[in-house]
Amino acid sequence: MYDYIIIGAGSAGCVLANRLSEDPDVRVLLLEAGPRDRHPFIHMPAGIAKLVGIKRLNWDYYTAPEPQLDGRTLWWPRGKVLGGSSSINAMCYTRGVPGDYDEWAALGADGWHWDNVLPYFRRAEHNQRGGDALHGDAGPLHVSELRHSNPLSHAFIEAGTQAGYPRNDDFSGPTQEGFGLYQVTQKQGARCSSAVAYLDPARPRDNLEIVTGAMVSRITFEPGRGGTPRANGVTYNVGGRAFHQPCSGEVLLCGGALNSPQTLMLSGIGPAAQLRRHGIEVLVDAAQVGENLQDHLDICTLRQCTQPITYDRVSDLRIAFDYYLRGHSGVGSSNVAEAGAFVRSPLAPDARADVQLHFVPALLDDHGRNRLPGDGFTVHACFLRPRSRGRLSLVSDRAADKVRIEANYLGDADGFDMRMMVECARLSRDVLAQPAFDRYRGAPIFPDRDDLDDAGLAAFVRAKAESIYHPIGTCRMGRDADAVVDPDLRVRGVDGLRVIDASVMPRLPGGNTNAPTIMIAERAADLIAGRKRNEVRDPRVDAVGAV
Repeated sequence: MYDYIIIGAGSAGCVLANRLSEDPDVRVLLLEAGPRDRHPFIHMPAGIAKLVGIKRLNWDYYTAPEPQLDGRTLWWPRGKVLGGSSSINAMCYTRGVPGDYDEWAALGADGWHWDNVLPYFRRAEHNQRGGDALHGDAGPLHVSELRHSNPLSHAFIEAGTQAGYPRNDDFSGPTQEGFGLYQVTQKQGARCSSAVAYLDPARPRDNLEIVTGAMVSRITFEPGRGGTPRANGVTYNVGGRAFHQPCSGEVLLCGGALNSPQTLMLSGIGPAAQLRRHGIEVLVDAAQVGENLQDHLDICTLRQCTQPITYDRVSDLRIAFDYYLRGHSGVGSSNVAEAGAFVRSPLAPDARADVQLHFVPALLDDHGRNRLPGDGFTVHACFLRPRSRGRLSLVSDRAADKVRIEANYLGDADGFDMRMMVECARLSRDVLAQPAFDRYRGAPIFPDRDDLDDAGLAAFVRAKAESIYHPIGTCRMGRDADAVVDPDLRVRGVDGLRVIDASVMPRLPGGNTNAPTIMIAERAADLIAGRKRNEVRDPRVDAVGAV
């Protein structure tokens, strides 16, 4: 019998599989609905441009029609493969800022303040630049400099400084604001997903079993102490055959912001009326399961490029040749979203940057699925702390039927999210108007005019904004009775079950969500094993100031 069953081998699940199986006396089963991460496009960073069309590696979610976005249904790609979304993302390494985690603690996530989570960021990280007060140099997750970057990415950084913003060579350093190249989760020019970083080193262990193609249908329970239900196993399907695997310790749910609440509801933990509507016996009436959904909405500004130096028409064969035969170098080692920025807008309510930019030296429309003619470049811009909240709901009692996603983008009562998205579009336009782009700037594509007023920019947002793939919050942690999990990530109302992934975040961090998800799993491994990491503040942090 297994001591721990981990559901989902994504960014968090791979971390737990590694850390828990370090103890040879513990037996761990890791279940993943997707396949092995063997596809070469996963490991060649520039292969991200091709991954969008490989549906067997992607859950391929869509939202319900979004009322504030012209009734459009938005595509939400999520990794369905070992490594989860860390195997298909753009590899940008960012953490947010200390205020994000101190806000978590203030909202009731006791123990998740910045001084407490920093040791876990450092524990995970193997930074190419070496370790310091803010970075680790011995962890499994390699964080590296880009081996290749396009001249347009450097023009973007120069344009940012011309617009009055600082240059920043480390978005996870003493300050977040500014323009610079992203550090990326790569090792020697190849993607370093959580599967590569954590799972590959753990594979030889006799006490770890990994099962792919395993679709979990529900978690099972037995009566526990005082009549409280206790998780005692998992039912799942592999190749058309159903299995029930018992568990003597804990079931660890790591399905992500969409699959984790779905699995809880299918197992009888969720809003009672909704469960009964689908014929599911109510084990725990937990109204907040599937609620509190948050995501970063993104608006892309596209322009033609007057010089043929973009990635739009590069030869796939040449990229592969240079990459595989010349030591993981050249365009193949690019994460495509090479440069970026964090900016504090005039509307920012506090001292934190509230806009993030990703620059792509190519035309990127509809997630790259709509190929446009010619050469061009794209600026992504998102508002980091949206006030809108969405929800998930079941459509049936079957795990194979995807949940209904109502992201409710721009649905806040006072319209602040829309004002911020207009600000994002205006900022993108202003940066591209700087002298650094004079020799590259062609005609506008989206929007097709440079003189749009606020109403025109708002219409542009409604017509073209998309997700930038950061859903969180649907199994919110906190100390209050309505929180789905407590600050130790234990599901309220039952024993022997935790949720460990981005769904437990009470608020979006100010940046990409992959590194914070890995941090959550690193800390969860200590919580599960009863270990307490030294939380004494490193004086070097005080020396460099708050991040």
